[in-house]
Amino acid sequence: MNRHDEIATNLAVVQERISKAASLAGRNPDDITLIAVTKTFPANDVEILSQLGVTNFGENRDSDAAPKAASVAGTWHFQGQIQSNKLKSITSWSNVIHSLDEIKHFEIIEKVAPHPLEIFCQVSLDGSSGRGGVSSEKLHELATAIEESSRHRLLGLMAVAPLGAQPLEAFSQLSVIHKAFMIDFPKANKLSAGMSGDFEEAIAHGATHIRIGSSILGSR
Repeated sequence: MNRHDEIATNLAVVQERISKAASLAGRNPDDITLIAVTKTFPANDVEILSQLGVTNFGENRDSDAAPKAASVAGTWHFQGQIQSNKLKSITSWSNVIHSLDEIKHFEIIEKVAPHPLEIFCQVSLDGSSGRGGVSSEKLHELATAIEESSRHRLLGLMAVAPLGAQPLEAFSQLSVIHKAFMIDFPKANKLSAGMSGDFEEAIAHGATHIRIGSSILGSR
């Protein structure tokens, strides 16, 4: 099987799983954005995905993403941990940032971003700083800063299930946090959650954006 057919087959399986998970949750699969995570994979794979109708691509590292975003049109999502000195470059190629968890980083974005961005606040589900995420105590302050921006748009929340946690429990917790969050930020109704190993559980708890890499492109 050539690479195009391999990716096409994997993509079709993932899309069918999304449809089934949405149906079980009483949701419309069209309301779920599939982001193909292309980190560590070559631009050729991104081009194949584009030919197959995928328009949303996710990257974790600025240095890998910038040349791919320059060569393949689409909506580009940055979902890695943010470093201050990388933000000028990250904001040059990305359209959506999923991993904002510090107000100082947003202040830099306000200064350096060459175009408007859509932004998720990454929230920590276990209080650990190892995988990123703002604490619930600081979430409101960060979200308020984004919402008050005249250029950038607060989309909602993002989270990663803690290591060792049951995905259903983690995403149930995230759903509760998001519903409470929307009382103060009603327009921030998007939820970025779920990866190859747990996206069905995330969909069951309201994920609108799922970030799928290995299930489509294979193991790295």
